[in-house]
Amino acid sequence: MNYLLDTNTIIYYLKAGLPINAMRAMNKIVDIKPNLSVITKIELLCFKGTKLSEEKITKIFVDASTVFWLDEAIVNKTIALRKLHTIKLPDAIIAATAIVFNLVLITRNISDFESIVSLKCTDPIMM
Repeated sequence: MNYLLDTNTIIYYLKAGLPINAMRAMNKIVDIKPNLSVITKIELLCFKGTKLSEEKITKIFVDASTVFWLDEAIVNKTIALRKLHTIKLPDAIIAATAIVFNLVLITRNISDFESIVSLKCTDPIMM
């Protein structure tokens, strides 16, 4: 199964802030090659208040990931999602990316996405 990692999940993961079973599951995903939306890349790299050491680790993580850029399919799916659901634009882009590329979204904020029935998502704690 292929996954798209949400920003919050990566933050928890990089700070070792997930339970051990979730960390193990995330290690397996990260060892293959993590997938990120361009929105996640932006959110991770512009996070304020990060220490320089954390910023370097985050940059290494992002550089080692596959980043899905905005393309016509993602833009069109984002528009469709925003017309049907009350969802923030960044979340809609992340959801659209997962749907377009048939990826399971791993997020700690399931409630942000639960109304989108075409989106497969899971909380890393439940893996």
